[in-house]
Amino acid sequence: MILIFSEEITPRIEYITQLIFTQILQIEVAFTSNSSDFKNSTLPKINYSFEKFGDEFYIKPHKIMHCKALITPTINSVWYNGEKYFFESSEDSIFPFDPLAASFYLVTRHEEYMEPNRDKLNRYPAEQSILTKYNLLKKPIVNIWANLLAEKLKEKYPDLKFPKRKFEFLSTIDVDNAWAYKHKGFLRTSGALIKSIVKGNLSEFKSRLKVLTGKEKDPYNLYEYLDSVFKGNEEKVKFFFLLGDYGRYDKNLSHRNKHYKKLIQNTKDKYDVGIHPSFASGKKRGKKTVKMEKRRLVKINDTEVIESRQHFLQLSFPKTYRRLIKAGITKDYTMGYPAQPGFRAGICTPYYFYDLKKEKTTNLLIVPFQVMDGTFLHYLRLSPEEASVEIENIMREVKNVGGTFVSIWHNETVNNTGLWKGYQQVFEKMNQLGFKWANSAES
Repeated sequence: MILIFSEEITPRIEYITQLIFTQILQIEVAFTSNSSDFKNSTLPKINYSFEKFGDEFYIKPHKIMHCKALITPTINSVWYNGEKYFFESSEDSIFPFDPLAASFYLVTRHEEYMEPNRDKLNRYPAEQSILTKYNLLKKPIVNIWANLLAEKLKEKYPDLKFPKRKFEFLSTIDVDNAWAYKHKGFLRTSGALIKSIVKGNLSEFKSRLKVLTGKEKDPYNLYEYLDSVFKGNEEKVKFFFLLGDYGRYDKNLSHRNKHYKKLIQNTKDKYDVGIHPSFASGKKRGKKTVKMEKRRLVKINDTEVIESRQHFLQLSFPKTYRRLIKAGITKDYTMGYPAQPGFRAGICTPYYFYDLKKEKTTNLLIVPFQVMDGTFLHYLRLSPEEASVEIENIMREVKNVGGTFVSIWHNETVNNTGLWKGYQQVFEKMNQLGFKWANSAES
């Protein structure tokens, strides 16, 4: 156990120390605001206050940790071991920056509460983040800072032991559109055929007809292929199904469609299944929409639903997470950027959402992801070979700190045709390596 002293144990201090020490470093912490008790304690201890007593392990806290309002902090650059960090501490601190305050700023997504600029789909852009500006977006910097703390503490307290953390791998599939052509109903199918003719897209017209007449397999029907890739590692896989009403950004089949329901039920028999809250769930009536869509999945699978990921990665603080909590969701997988790979919150360990406006820790577990198929093709325009290198580099960063690597793919992106030619191999290589590393860590 590590004893932490502060003149005032604020909710922010309690939250971030629990995250860094208990969840990442896997060691218990205790708190005291009594200086005499702290000085007399024989436990490994950290003085996290504005006064240093002697030669103890000391970190002067950044003032953000004692704020009781949501304000934009002044951020000054601090160099340490050749890296540029932020949130300065003091000359007599163990570090020239405050790793606890910096970590709190990142994992709570403090900057997203304050930044008004958004992309065309009202999402926080990666280029606005301090991690992009400091060239840290592709580093699990919170985990790295946790390791720095552990190393320094072991120097001060040689008998202190930190358990070795194991690499975990999670492959996730979003089903936005279960089939390209099949099971769409007469009106929707007829309209699509006519639209192809009007636009002169004869190749699509022919492909649709071949699929509808049973001469070709639907190009989005890759479920047997996915089963073959995941075989033997089903517990490391999750599917998220879109069950929103049809709209501009929500084009899946109806939740009443018998073929779609059967697909979801068959998937549930093999893998964990979560809800993929629709784009519409981010609008004014979003709270009711999330609950409704969750009920649909509960009814289809006849089982409770506690996991989610937002369609189009719609994430607005604190609104989105509050809606999920009220809908009974306890684990969400939306934390990541659509346009860049890396670590949106600077961390690769699942952690609990801290509501900055209420200043309290919630029971919603955030599971960050690091890479998504569409990022490499649509935003970065990388070749399959370049995407593979990028994925392996990020996966290795996660492995180095014993974190959890999470990817997002879609059933339609692994068909090895058209724009996605070659990406099937990227998908296979990523899963083979990830399962290998994770299974090796478990043994």
